[in-house]
Amino acid sequence: MQLPAEAAAIVLIEVVRISALPTGRDDPYPGMVVAHWAGSEAAAALVLIESLPGSEQHRCGFSPGWSVRAYDNSLDLALFEAAFCFTCHEVRMQGTAVPPALATQFFDPDAPPSQSLLSLFRKTAP
Repeated sequence: MQLPAEAAAIVLIEVVRISALPTGRDDPYPGMVVAHWAGSEAAAALVLIESLPGSEQHRCGFSPGWSVRAYDNSLDLALFEAAFCFTCHEVRMQGTAVPPALATQFFDPDAPPSQSLLSLFRKTAP
């Protein structure tokens, strides 16, 4: 999976347990922030996300369960948010750092890196 070039500047990742789809096109995915990953933990998560192998699109209506919001040192506005649907193999990214070519990508949810990411997400759930 490709991340925006600005991913190298990420210092904080919020993990969100998504509860609904956004009401507006550029609105963040609603849900509870269940974890904050910083430093080496954030860097490791980005490496894992980048290692997600590609896949073909599967239709499920896009029902993501998890997202990550990535911040740089300003901690002001998320540079990007990536919402993961492990059913239709789709990742939707939005934010100021996301070029149109990276907005929709597909990953293999059964691959070991994907299962590792899902396991990390599940460990954060309250």
